[in-house]
Amino acid sequence: MFDPHAFRNALGSFATGVTIVTARDGEGRPVGLTANSFNSVSLDPPMVLWSLSLHSGSLPVFRDAERWAVHVLAADQQAMSDRFATPAIDKFEGLSLADGPEGAPLIEGCAARFGCRARFEYEGGDHAIFLGEVIEFDRREAEPLIYHGGQYGRIMRAPSGADLEREGLAEDTAEGLSLTDRGRELFAALERVAKR
Repeated sequence: MFDPHAFRNALGSFATGVTIVTARDGEGRPVGLTANSFNSVSLDPPMVLWSLSLHSGSLPVFRDAERWAVHVLAADQQAMSDRFATPAIDKFEGLSLADGPEGAPLIEGCAARFGCRARFEYEGGDHAIFLGEVIEFDRREAEPLIYHGGQYGRIMRAPSGADLEREGLAEDTAEGLSLTDRGRELFAALERVAKR
C-alpha cells in the first residue's frame, strides 16, 4: 500500500528554496502565501511555475489573477515565510503595499522577484499548477532561505582561500596559502572530533 506520509518525507529529501507568491483579488486586496513548489520552465520565453493545493482558500484568487509575483526569500526572511504560511491572518499588516510593475504586491528584502503574467493553469492530482510568463524580475546578492526535511536551512558553501584569509584561518605567503596559528588550532580540533 502507498504510504502518503512516507512519500511526503521522501519528497522532503529534496532541498528547495522558499517563496512567497502574491496577487490582488478582484477587489484589489492583496493576497499572498508561502510556497516551495517553484521552478523555472523556459528561458525563451521566460516562464516559471508554482503549485497550490486545490483545498487552499486562496485558490480562487490565483485562478482569477491575470498577474502574480513570486518572491524568492532571503535567509533572514524565515519570519516572513512563517507569516505567509499562517492561515486566517492579515499577512500584509504593517507591510508596504506597493506593487511591482506587473501589478502584484511587493515583498521587500527578497533574494529575487519574478513578476508574471498568468499564462496557463493545469490540475495535477490535488494541486493546481500555475505557469506564468516573466515580464519583469530583479535580484540582489543575498543568501536564499532553504527548506529541507521539514525544516528551514541555509546554504553552506565550500570555503575559498579568500574566505579562510578573511576569517584569519590562512594567509597568502610566498609558498602559497598557509594556515595561521588560529587555522592550525581549528584544524587540530576538527581532527580530534573526527576521530571520536
